[in-house]
Order: sequence, then C-alpha cells, then structure tokens
Amino acid sequence: MKSFLLSSLFILCYFVTVAQQRFIVQGHQGARGIMPENTVRGMLKALDLGATTLDMDAVITGDKQVVLSHEPYFNHEISLTPEGKAISFKDEKRYNIFKMNYEEVRKFDVGSKVHPRFPGQQKFKAYKPLLSETIDSVEAYVKRMKLAKPDYTIETSLIRKGDGEFQPEPGVYVELIMDVVKKKKLLKRVIMQSLDIRTLQYLHEKYPQVRTSLMVDEQVNFDDNVKLLGFVPTIYSPYSVLVGKGLVDRCHEAGVKIIPWTVNSLKDMKYLINLGVDGVATDFPNLYKMANEN
Repeated sequence: MKSFLLSSLFILCYFVTVAQQRFIVQGHQGARGIMPENTVRGMLKALDLGATTLDMDAVITGDKQVVLSHEPYFNHEISLTPEGKAISFKDEKRYNIFKMNYEEVRKFDVGSKVHPRFPGQQKFKAYKPLLSETIDSVEAYVKRMKLAKPDYTIETSLIRKGDGEFQPEPGVYVELIMDVVKKKKLLKRVIMQSLDIRTLQYLHEKYPQVRTSLMVDEQVNFDDNVKLLGFVPTIYSPYSVLVGKGLVDRCHEAGVKIIPWTVNSLKDMKYLINLGVDGVATDFPNLYKMANEN
C-alpha cells in the first residue's frame, strides 16, 4: 500500500511538473517592466523571474550586424545620444540604425533615461547589444546558474514600406539573423516572429524546420490570417485584447499554440490562463508565478 501511494504521488508530481513546463512565459524584450528593454541584463533578469522564452527584437545596422532593438532607430522614450542628450519624438527617426555602423550604435545610452510607461524600471547605462553577444551571455549564464536553457523568440522589427531605408529586404533580413542562429547552433531553440508576413514566408520556404510565430495587432479572422500567410504557423501571437475562448479553441483545432502579448496585469494573466492559452508575452515574467500562487 505504501509503495502504491508513493508511486501515485510520483506520477502526480510528474504530471504537475510537465503541465507547468508546457506553459510558455515569454520575457517580453527581456523584462521590460523591470529592466531596460532588449539589453543583456534585462534578458538575464527575465530568466531569474521565471521566463522560459526570451522575446527580443532584431534590427540590422549599416554594416550588416544584427542588433537588439524594438525600432530600427533610437526611440525618444528610452534613448540618449553619445553626448548624453535627449532625443525628441520629432527627430528620433533621424537616428536610423540601418544607416549607422555598429560602432556608432553602441555609443548611445538606452538604459539611463526614465521610461514614461515603466517608471519603476531599474536604471543603468546600457547599449543595444548584438544578437550574438546576447546569446553568448545568456548561454553562459544558464550554465553557470544551472538554469533550464531558454528558447529565443526573435522578432523582425521593421517599418512597413521601410525596405532599403530602415531595413534590408526580407530575404536579406532573415539570412543575417539565421547566420547568427546557425553559428550558435540554436535552430531547434529559435522561434522567428513578426507582424510582417514576408519575413515569415521567406523563413518557412528556406528554413522549414524553424518554428514561426505570426503576430496579430488587428481584429482579423484566424483562418483569413493563416490563408494570407500561406502556411500554418507554429504559434499565433495576437494582441491580448483580441483573445477570447473562440480564438483559443480555433488555434488549438488547427494545431497552433496561442501566445498573446503583452500581458502585464495579474487579472489579465489569470483570465488568459483560464481561457487555455499556451503562454503569454509579458514585461513582468514574475506575474505567472504570482498568478499560480493566488
């Protein structure tokens, strides 16, 4: 009887653990609510807070380096010039990363300015890191801290109709990112994500083994979106306010995981978990643990 109870307890613990592992906690731009976005320290903090996947944005410099940045220019909300001066909203697109060499990009400070939407962010001087540097730092950190190896969700962060001015054409864009991914031997742990279907279509054709995530920011029918894409993505990633039980069920019927963005309140986190989503992208990766404790 004792042996039976112990075996039953082991099986129960096993399935609870597996269920917990199945839920994907994407640290959005690292842990943007707590640390400066798309920085190495932000990514490491996300891991400390329970992120299973690191969500990051990738742009291309003038010398074809892959850099972490949500915009292909220096956003006025977070950026200071190399001289420490603020950048205005009016002028931000003049600081075009696609027109700079990485040596120039690295001189800007994207960690010291108080973020208007995340005033509680820890502040420190930071630069936009290379994708390769970020991966190296993360892999060394998880090995040293004996943490589970994360997946990497890499978003092609571009401007619509900005080819040639703010980013290369889709094929070149994807190949530059995949060159880094292949060198780091991370094909099985990378998910390519975008609002721009062109980069996903190119990736699917050239690298069908790599997982894809279709981002959605408008109320459009799931089947229409997939038809437009031309293939069934691994993940459907809609803006969180667009998600209801019907969409969750439709994704699962199609064999697609659904991971909404960006879920930053405990109430919304619990609501979406109860709907049956497969994960969430959040600026506060610790929210998932809190949602399961309450």
